[in-house]
Amino acid sequence: MTTWTGNATESTEPTEPAVLGAREWAPTAGGWGAPQGPLYKWRWWALATVVLATVIDVIDALVTNVAGPPIQKDLNAGTDLVQWLGAGYTLALASGLIIGGRIGDIFGRRRVFIVGVAGFTLASVLCGVAQDPTALVVFRVLQGLFGAAMLPQGMGMIKEAFPPKEMPAAFGVMGPTLGIATISGPILAGFLISADLWGTGWRMIFLINVPLGVLAIAGAVAFLPRKQLSTAGRLDLVGTMLVAVSALLLVFPIVQGREEGWPAWTFIAMAAGCLGFVVFAWWERRVQARGGEPLIVPSLFAKRSFSGGMVVGLLLYTSVTGFSLIISAFLQIGLGYTAWHTGVTMVPQAIGSLIGFLAARAGLATKFGRKLIHVGILVMLSGVTVLGVLLATVEPDFSGFVLAPGLALFGAGMALAMAPFYTIVVAGVDPAEAGSAGGVITAVQQLGSAVGVAVMGTVWFAFVGDLASAGGPQSFIDDTRWTMPASAACLLVAGLIVFLMPRKAANSWG
Repeated sequence: MTTWTGNATESTEPTEPAVLGAREWAPTAGGWGAPQGPLYKWRWWALATVVLATVIDVIDALVTNVAGPPIQKDLNAGTDLVQWLGAGYTLALASGLIIGGRIGDIFGRRRVFIVGVAGFTLASVLCGVAQDPTALVVFRVLQGLFGAAMLPQGMGMIKEAFPPKEMPAAFGVMGPTLGIATISGPILAGFLISADLWGTGWRMIFLINVPLGVLAIAGAVAFLPRKQLSTAGRLDLVGTMLVAVSALLLVFPIVQGREEGWPAWTFIAMAAGCLGFVVFAWWERRVQARGGEPLIVPSLFAKRSFSGGMVVGLLLYTSVTGFSLIISAFLQIGLGYTAWHTGVTMVPQAIGSLIGFLAARAGLATKFGRKLIHVGILVMLSGVTVLGVLLATVEPDFSGFVLAPGLALFGAGMALAMAPFYTIVVAGVDPAEAGSAGGVITAVQQLGSAVGVAVMGTVWFAFVGDLASAGGPQSFIDDTRWTMPASAACLLVAGLIVFLMPRKAANSWG
């Protein structure tokens, strides 16, 4: 039972203590009962603040897919920069998310959220003024780390501020908003780069975060709850370092291997990364056996349904993120599209994802459960197939809008597969494991994004070879077509492993 107690107050100021009366969440026959006492009156403003911060993160994760080629050209960098702009951010985000929630428990969710947003905003400024590729990648990593600090706190405070009966409405606001952000991200990036506001060019995609970040900080100071559950514990620093270093050892050589000619150290590093995750699992069991607080509850991975779900999530996000990077690079580097033209060309994928998400929310996820993930993967595969056929038949001067059917199918399938994913995975875990499971799911999704950028980008650039001597648009068309099977392979394997997941989603917000 989770108890959240505060002092009653008659003040109308939002900066007063968050809880306007003692509230206790009580289990009932139908799940978690309504809280006793008055509700937190600023909860919808708090939700707006959290949504704003989350939107900033979503957009920033997407913009470099479109902005990568212009940045590479402006900074006179190698093609690995295009990959590191996305992989550095998502890798840092994945590593940080594992401990982000625990840091909030120890130091206070509101405080850590504000620090996270402020740090993210500052890192955005540093990205916007970076003068060389290395500095830009380092600042992108900082963005990811501060994003990992703010995101778990926002979700935690929403769950504390809203009663169970309002929770679907609260998350119902977030879903479509993030869907719109997904659509607008590439378009916004293309517009800002092409508009070249005040001569900033690609730098404005980062500098635009400054006013948004300041607004989010102001909202956090004014509206976020000051009180929270007392769940502080010790931070597992050894486990934190093990998972972060292991992820880096796995992703870094994948990105850099092609540039370096695949020397022996790249394979040694990848093997060490895999071994590091094994050591991490052993360490977490040791921490729990000694009465400590592990980052991840070890019993989770003893559950076949959860472990299978994590592999599915990793493969799905690998396919989706890598696919988006390849299409963007193909349009800009291969066909010479501007960033704006690229963003507009990719709109069908975003619209398809929004339609798929709305269809899932309309009852498909509840009715079909695990089957909907299979349907989504099949639709994604059909999109990849359509694109492969189109690229095999088009002329070099084709219009990018010819790709719309394949992009729309891929986007719709992505949403259908991902919409029920979280609730189906957590349906197979015990209530005491749910918090740890949620953190692992989010971290694995981000790790999949990093791996997708690394692996799929490496495959594409390997096919393309020396861009300076590539045989014109037709060469890029052929190379992109032959990269499609890599995305399809991830989806096929994921579709088979889905059978290990629970058939139905969890039916409570507990």
